[in-house]
Formats: sequence, C-alpha cells, structure tokens
Amino acid sequence: MQRRKLLLWAILAAASVLPAVSQIAAGAPAASIPDFSGIWRHGTLPWLIPPASGPGPVTNRSRRPDDGTSDYAQLVGDYTNPILQPWAADVVKKKGEVSLAGEDFPSPANQCWPEPPPFLFKHMAMQMLQRRDSIVMIFNEDHEVRQVRMNQPHPARVTPSWHGDAVGHYEGDVLVIDTVGIKADRKFAMIDLFGTPYTDKLHVVERYQLTDLGAVKDDLARDAKENWHPGGPVNPNYKDKYLKVQFTIEDEGAFTTPWTATMVYLRDYLEWPEVACAENSFGFYHDPDAGVPRADKPDF
Repeated sequence: MQRRKLLLWAILAAASVLPAVSQIAAGAPAASIPDFSGIWRHGTLPWLIPPASGPGPVTNRSRRPDDGTSDYAQLVGDYTNPILQPWAADVVKKKGEVSLAGEDFPSPANQCWPEPPPFLFKHMAMQMLQRRDSIVMIFNEDHEVRQVRMNQPHPARVTPSWHGDAVGHYEGDVLVIDTVGIKADRKFAMIDLFGTPYTDKLHVVERYQLTDLGAVKDDLARDAKENWHPGGPVNPNYKDKYLKVQFTIEDEGAFTTPWTATMVYLRDYLEWPEVACAENSFGFYHDPDAGVPRADKPDF
C-alpha cells in the first residue's frame, strides 16, 4: 500500500511539470504550444531593445567611447524622450545629473530590493518552468521568483505587489503575459537603470515566441548598437532557438503614450551559479535610507 502511495505521488508530481507541448491550454491546441522551459540568457545592459520605429524606452545619453553603446558607468537617461510626462522627465533628468556628478543613485538593483517588471529583466539569466496552471520564472540574482497564473483573469480588485498580478494565455505559439497591480508606493520605484518612474497605472504586456535567427536578426542588430554586452557579442556559432520577448508598456500616470521594446534570449547550457545581493550603505549617493539594518545592541 505504501509503495502504491509513493508511486501515485511520483506520477502526480511529474504531471504537474509536464512540458507545455503536452498540455492543452485555452485558446491554443497542445501541439502549437512550444516548450519555453529551460534557462535563457540575454547578456546586455541595459536590456530593452528600442523598436525600429515608434515610441520606445528611455535610452542612455552617455555612450561608451570604444563602441558607442550605452555607458553603464554613467547612467544618464534621455529625459527628452517624448514618452515621458513632464514630471517623469524631471525625475529622469535629476537622476542623470547625479550620475554625471560621479555618484550612483540608489536603485532596486544596487539596494537589493525587489525589482518590478520590466526592471526585473535586468537579471541576465532566467529559468522558465511551464506547469499546467502557471508559469514560474526564476531569475539568477537575488532569489527573485515570478509567478504567472494561466488562463485566469485579473481579480476585480488587485492588491499591489512587488511583481504585480501576472496572468497568461497562449495565442497559437505565442505566450502572452499581462501584468497590472505593480506596487508603486515603495522606495526605488523605477522601471529601468535611468530611474524612469511609474505609477499604480503601470500595465505591462509581454509576448514570448521561439524563433530562428532570421526573425530576430534586426532586433539583435539594434541591440548591438544600443546596449552594452559585457560578455561580448552573441555567439556566431549558436544554432538553437531564440526566445523573442515583445513588450508593450503603458502608464497613463507617467507616460504620454504606450511604447514598445524587445528582448532576445539565447538558451544557456552553462552552470548557473548563485548570485546574492549585498547592500552598500556608502556607495550610493549617501542616501540615509539606503543603509543596511542596524541595532543599538546585538540581538544574539
């Protein structure tokens, strides 16, 4: 009897993480659902690729002298980007002035705080787990985990949270994730490295699709022109599928119009080391609120 229970438990556990190709999801036949599971890496800073035309993300006014890409050592957001409402442009401008003065302004990344979408995608590696009723995204830094409920609507009243309320569905071979309710009443509320602010109206839509090189070639070219690649260019010998993510972002409280961006991931077969964040209370603009917890006397 005990062996039967163990066998049943093993079958149920395995069934809960069956590849997506064996699942039947609302709106898409099982055969059309690709297997997004595994580890993916993008390797760029910043990470959002501007569109070929139309409104796009804030980019860096400061460029590297060697290749003209974004200068990660000096994060000066383009506050003249027409997507920004005046107050948001002023925030970005002031953050850039801090960076130009040689200081690092506090952000969710350098202060080890939870990162909201799309800031969350700064993490260069991501593991996707496809379950029958959810998608789980595990990021390679700071133990951040994102949960996406499948084939369910947003609640009538969403309780704001660090990553927001994310729901997904399949449209043919495309995974669509819709996120609202991203906590805005928090410290370091920004969506990118340039301090671009957001409000409780932030709405992020992501469309994931597996593609061949031809479908992302133009995106990779724009990426190479705009974003810094610390690990070097994309491996020319890479032969596997690419994961293309198309973003549509709107926030009537901070932006003048919806805007789009893209990311391109490659499958990562290397060992995934654990990366933890450690606060630095002295290195970031002398912010008294950015320090580590303190006590008058030890609690041990």
